[in-house]
Formats: sequence, C-alpha cells, structure tokens
Amino acid sequence: MKIKIATICFMVGILVIPRIGFTADPKMDQPDPTTIVKESDITSKIKARLNADRHLGKFKSIKVDTDNNGVVWLSGTAHLLSEEEKAIEIARGTEGVVIVHSNIKIKNRHPISD
Repeated sequence: MKIKIATICFMVGILVIPRIGFTADPKMDQPDPTTIVKESDITSKIKARLNADRHLGKFKSIKVDTDNNGVVWLSGTAHLLSEEEKAIEIARGTEGVVIVHSNIKIKNRHPISD
C-alpha cells in the first residue's frame, strides 16, 4: 500500500514540476506601474499647461500621447500655425519630455502672397 501511494505521488510530481517551471510570470506581460504613472503625469502636465494658456483656447482639439521614454505625440487640429507652434513649445518645456512629434493639422492654412 505504501509503495502504491509513493508511486502515485512520484508520478504526480513528475507531471506537475515541469508545468510549474514553464509557467510564465504574469507580471512580465504588464507594464510597470511607475511607467504608467510617469506617462500619465507628463501627459497631464502638458494638457494642464495647454488649457492654462488663455490665448490658445482652441487646444481642446489637440490630443497628447506620451510613452515611457518621454516621447510626446501631439495630434488633432489647430486653427493657426502659431497655435501648433505654441503647443509644441509648451510640450517641449514640460519636465520629463525628451522629444515632441507633431501630427497637428492646421485648419486655416492660407498661402503666403507677395
């Protein structure tokens, strides 16, 4: 009887141990919480600075995305080229920002006439 129980335990152990060894760590697939906080912190700072600029009330149509390396993407629309330039300037001046990419579309692009 003892040999039978020992054999069963041995067989179960042989089947379970490799499964435990190859089980992926679920934390490896999830981003680090400090990375998420850093991204949202930079994004929040930029949005707050854009909304605080009274001359540029049209920034509500500009979207801000940030990655964990401090790279910022601005997208959406602006009425004037100067608004896009100001948004880029604000983003670049925000702590933690390394690079700013702009995909902002200008609604009122007028050709320059001589």
